[in-house]
Amino acid sequence: MSNNSIELKIENNIAFVTLNRPEVFNSFNREMALRLIDTLENCQTNNEVRAIVLTGNGKAFCAGQDLKEVTSPELNPGFKKILEEHYNPIIKLIRTIEKPIIGAVNGVAAGAGANIALACDIVIANEYASFIQAFSKIGLIPDSAGTFFLPRLIGFQKASALAMLGDKVSAQEAERLGMIYQYVSADQFEETIQKLANKLAKMPTMALGLIKKTFNASLTNDLDAQLALESKYQIQAAQSEDYAEGVAAFIEKRQPNFKGK
Repeated sequence: MSNNSIELKIENNIAFVTLNRPEVFNSFNREMALRLIDTLENCQTNNEVRAIVLTGNGKAFCAGQDLKEVTSPELNPGFKKILEEHYNPIIKLIRTIEKPIIGAVNGVAAGAGANIALACDIVIANEYASFIQAFSKIGLIPDSAGTFFLPRLIGFQKASALAMLGDKVSAQEAERLGMIYQYVSADQFEETIQKLANKLAKMPTMALGLIKKTFNASLTNDLDAQLALESKYQIQAAQSEDYAEGVAAFIEKRQPNFKGK
């Protein structure tokens, strides 16, 4: 599947989803947002897909909202539609798809682009990447779950300052802060992403999905509720084919051949 604003390539159980408006630093217009939602929904239901890589074409990952669209009397969908029909569904899909999603940040990630990246399960950024909560610079507040995830990733004080001041955070600094998983050099970026995606696609997909659901719940659960949820999902995982294969491989001292079931 390929279209003007989103590219999708599936190989070796990995879906490579690429934002493709490089001429405007992959900023979102309505078409690209709706196409990304459709593409993620496809990945969610496609049993061939066991890991997802989200990245951008060109020099940027995503510069956020296309401001030409919101300032156009003919094209502007309005902030209610932009949030409720574009960004909120994208964030919810990223967090609820029961497959690991790698945010492969190849360049600047600003505004909604930064927060979409930070919603991914594992974020890898190259040396040209940066993260900017650019909203306050034009009189807005962080959206796309930026006010939800950023304080939890780096702490309330630092997140508050970055949201208010709009400072640019380098990839190296983002790793130091715990904002992302890993910073790598540009010449190692594609190889690192490919190796990580290959590894995830060969792992027990059901267990990874349950880990994701359990971590999501931990953001609002108390201890008792979280312990109960761990018990529920552990029992479910223990009934999977992958658990049986993992135990057998351990006993037989061989590499497991997980099927994602």
